Amino acid sequence: MSTAWSFAAQALLFGLATTPAFAQTPALDSAIAAANAVVEKAVKDGQIPGAGMVIAVDGKLIQDRAFGFAALNDFEGRRLANPRPLTAATLFDLASVTKVMATTMAMMLLVDQGKVKIDAPVHTYLADFRGPELDKITVRHLLTHTAGLVQWQPLYYSAARKIEAYQAIRKMALKWPVGEGYHYSDLGFMLLGYIAEHASGKPLDQFLTEALYRPLGLSRTTFLPREHGFDDFAVTESGNGYERHMVYGPDFGYGYPGDPKSWDGWRRVVLNGEVNDGNAWYANGGVAGHAGLFSTAAELNVLVQMLLNRGISAGQRLISAETVDLFLKPGAHLGWRQPENLPPGAFAHTGFTGTYVLGVPEAKLALVLLTNRQNMGTDAKGYFTDVGPLQDAVARLLLDALPRK
Repeated sequence: MSTAWSFAAQALLFGLATTPAFAQTPALDSAIAAANAVVEKAVKDGQIPGAGMVIAVDGKLIQDRAFGFAALNDFEGRRLANPRPLTAATLFDLASVTKVMATTMAMMLLVDQGKVKIDAPVHTYLADFRGPELDKITVRHLLTHTAGLVQWQPLYYSAARKIEAYQAIRKMALKWPVGEGYHYSDLGFMLLGYIAEHASGKPLDQFLTEALYRPLGLSRTTFLPREHGFDDFAVTESGNGYERHMVYGPDFGYGYPGDPKSWDGWRRVVLNGEVNDGNAWYANGGVAGHAGLFSTAAELNVLVQMLLNRGISAGQRLISAETVDLFLKPGAHLGWRQPENLPPGAFAHTGFTGTYVLGVPEAKLALVLLTNRQNMGTDAKGYFTDVGPLQDAVARLLLDALPRK
């Protein structure tokens, strides 16, 4: 289902004007040109194979542009004879951006429906999530990464199904006291995914498609994209080499206390339309609360716009303004991160594959910058290109050119 969309077609689908009413200034034009140059340089210098970038201001789509290649290197890291160009319709593996564009959104919908209460204990929804410390953990703790849970472990060493992954998390000792501080945890968002499924009575992907993505006209935002007929993806890693390194370590990542050789189901192909994250793929069947969602920059912009517009998109209300305010309250974001170097109220999230979404209410800015950095391979120390400076540079260029309300 590889489809090349024109700017006009996207504008029609998302309810955006093809001739924007927003009055662009020379300063903004210059900033966009500079931002494009920064991304182009990252591609030219071999930091990333390609990128998709959407910039929207005051609800108007200013740019939807693709850079570089969706597939540049083979499994061994050699340049392909015919690299595949990246287009605006190419789907990206969002990695942890799933946490906000899927799971946090699901929590917002369920709070609106009265099916989830933010300060209720997790065992309200997952009845056997009990114990002296587990009883203290609330939905809010999970959303704010303050539950004290272990940050990451390869659950697939003992779990091949969602129920087994859940039981592995439930039986795992906490690493920190509940509420003691911020400790980013994939396991916490896996639990939120299970809570969403229990509270909605539907699989996470089905619930979101029916309650959010389809009503917004988002046809290219999905879990398990190959099962839905898509075939145009920004490829990611050669197998799961990075996670294998984390398991075999010993001084890399979070460490694994078990026998690394006790499981050997590692994928040995360039990942193309399969979620890169091992816990999502091997242990949760490709649909998980922490990773697994695929989308395009343009469709993610629709979701960011809905939040900037306090729950309304194209004239229809999807989430109440009160719930949006609850989740995006400055200094107490639920699910989202508050960037330290950006205006108060800004909300953002990154994904390990090289993805980034940002909303800045004060400047009415939405920025989506998706890269497939993993296809470049790792450096001598085993790390992928750090795209944080690229994300920060683009965001700063745009914000410096925009007035604040």
